[in-house]
Amino acid sequence: MPTSARHIVTIAAVALAGCGLIGCGTINEKLAAGVSDAIPAAIGGLPADAPPRPGTAKYDEYMRERERKRLLPASERDKEEKPAPAAQDAAR
Repeated sequence: MPTSARHIVTIAAVALAGCGLIGCGTINEKLAAGVSDAIPAAIGGLPADAPPRPGTAKYDEYMRERERKRLLPASERDKEEKPAPAAQDAAR
């Protein structure tokens, strides 16, 4: 069965497309963490109240504060989470 130029071109095109997809996957893995921080929340980025990323100093502080709140009795926890009435009026 002779190999025609058409078959060789088709195989080369499929191989090139496969290599392109592999390249995009490795680039995306390295850039995703940094680029996602720059995307505004309105178009799918992280919201302003999202917790910090693991491995940072802010994350450790966030986890300590979360653990502290978890250990508080429920009555005290409710008082901390509700903003003061003056803060609600200022927000309007």
